Amino acid sequence: MDSSISTLLVPQLPLEREDQKDHGDSFLHTPFLQKESSVPINFIWPKRDLVVAHDELREPIVDLGGFFSGDLVATQHAVQLIRAACLNHGFFQVTNHGVDPRLVKMAYHHMDNFFKLPASMKLRAKRTPGNMWGYSGAHADRFSSKLPWKETLSFGFHDSDSKPVVEDFFKSNLGMDFEQTGVVYQKYCEAMKDVALAIMELLAISLGVHPLHYKHFFQDGSSIMRCNYYPPCKEPGLAFGTGPHCDPTSLTILHQDQVGGLEVFANNKWRNVRPRPDALVINIGDTFMALSNGRYKSCLHRALVNRYKERRSLAFFLCPREDKLVRPPEDLVCRDGTSAYPDFTWSDLLYFTQYHYRADDATLPNFTKWLLSSKPASL
Repeated sequence: MDSSISTLLVPQLPLEREDQKDHGDSFLHTPFLQKESSVPINFIWPKRDLVVAHDELREPIVDLGGFFSGDLVATQHAVQLIRAACLNHGFFQVTNHGVDPRLVKMAYHHMDNFFKLPASMKLRAKRTPGNMWGYSGAHADRFSSKLPWKETLSFGFHDSDSKPVVEDFFKSNLGMDFEQTGVVYQKYCEAMKDVALAIMELLAISLGVHPLHYKHFFQDGSSIMRCNYYPPCKEPGLAFGTGPHCDPTSLTILHQDQVGGLEVFANNKWRNVRPRPDALVINIGDTFMALSNGRYKSCLHRALVNRYKERRSLAFFLCPREDKLVRPPEDLVCRDGTSAYPDFTWSDLLYFTQYHYRADDATLPNFTKWLLSSKPASL
């Protein structure tokens, strides 16, 4: 994959949109796009990126039931499947993960309710400059070319003794009418973190380090939850819902609806991922690639759009605490002889991707160069 896909963050593009004089210039209302006879040029991607996938990915389907019940044989089988996937492309799916399907259904229900709101209501939760959280239309507040054909709602999650942070986000931004939405997503994030920490145990075992090493590392993390809405697109062969990229975060847990559109780059080809209603999609991100000392691959993936149907997904991104030092376990470094990447904090990488670089398939090596060049010279 050509790493020239990366784009520096650029000022907002002056596309036609609703008059939002109280909300600034960085809003692109998706229904406007539906009225266009063709895809606006700012949503069209280069031909080199628009390669069509013809094959289906045969990713491992990992049954977590045995691990949760303490079955050592089943756990070892799960570990082997995960290790093979992470060495190859960084992608697998899990079943029997313990997440109540009724909770998943409610999360989609509240997501549908939000994205069907009038623009003026959605903009009450608008993402502001320098803020990770809030509503965004096509990320037009950050980029002016190769825009994604989607709307998103993002918010943070971390364990807090003082208040449920997700509930507070919805009430403070959208009012008490959205209190129940906050309750649902608070529970959803808690369930996702439980799954993420279980997977961290399996990843540790697969790498031959202490089983609880990564679980302890992420226990006090600050994660990200994102609701993705991809409206129908009249020319889906020209645009992406999300362009090719690796997630800068550590681990992504995604539930996608049954429309399809997720694709993974594996064995030098783009491959379709078949939706499974009972499964959660798992992919390795750049931060965990660093924590594995480069052994496990950050998953290169993209999301297509559909000509006739809307598509939705729920994405939970596991992240460490922002000031925690990201470095692989000592025994991995000893076995490999050196660290593959310099030490960094999640806040360093987050800052880089928010202010200096658009995430693509080469974020981590470019971040490393930026990090080393920005360090003061030794005296």
